[in-house]
Amino acid sequence: MSVTRQTSRRFGRGLIFVVLIAMTLVGWSQRPWSRGEVEFRGGVPEWERDEELPNDQFTFARIQYDSWGGSGWRGRGKWSVDWPESDLNMSFRLQQLTALKVDPEGTVLNLTEDRLFEYPFIYIIEPGELYFSSEEVGALRKYLLTGGFLMVDDFWGENEWANFAREMKRVFPTREIVELPIEHEIFQCVFPLKEKPQVPNPRTAMEGAPHGITWERWDAETPHYRGIYDDDGRLMVVICHNTDLGDGWEEESRAGQWYFKEFSEPKAYPMGINIIFYSMTH
Repeated sequence: MSVTRQTSRRFGRGLIFVVLIAMTLVGWSQRPWSRGEVEFRGGVPEWERDEELPNDQFTFARIQYDSWGGSGWRGRGKWSVDWPESDLNMSFRLQQLTALKVDPEGTVLNLTEDRLFEYPFIYIIEPGELYFSSEEVGALRKYLLTGGFLMVDDFWGENEWANFAREMKRVFPTREIVELPIEHEIFQCVFPLKEKPQVPNPRTAMEGAPHGITWERWDAETPHYRGIYDDDGRLMVVICHNTDLGDGWEEESRAGQWYFKEFSEPKAYPMGINIIFYSMTH
């Protein structure tokens, strides 16, 4: 299934029931949440793939990159921060709370793999020290211009922003990165959000709570959601800066009910679901 605009529309038609998401999630934040009794997969329940329509299901696809060393986060590099729990939890919540059919495992792949074009949505995390190879630059440009969608998450401060912006200029030398207003559909399409969510790690959240601090660095007070458009006005990249939605997904059971109620439930999951819904329907 190539990620061309035509294929993206076919994928969207195969997932036409995704429009039921808004109806399915009415009252979500008002009812208590429970992970149930299942304790395998790090506490994330398993479910069966739809074997009859294997291509008509959403797969959370995380990008593995080689920069910042192979011996970084848990010996794997920064690409793997929050993995696999954040990806599994987001996949589970999509499957549990929406009409979307979701692969229970997700996938990890490199930008230079041919199978990249099988996935309409990809996720890159911790790009503050990321460096794309020339092959990755070309592959990402081709992927995005033929209908793919990139979500970037979890980096803080001006130095990390400058590095990532410089790398994206290598991908798109003439395209501008623009701030997305809160009125943009990506903030309103499933969960209407009144402000751009800032999600810190649990330690920062708890230490900063008495002072209303939700940012992880002194120069990262304001959360930014920026985008890059193609020639037809399609938003093909959303960049979540000075926030960490992945922590809100990963830490939903580890950090206790306070963090879940303050950040996972009202901020991280609604914004994540909005972004995925938007990416699959535009």
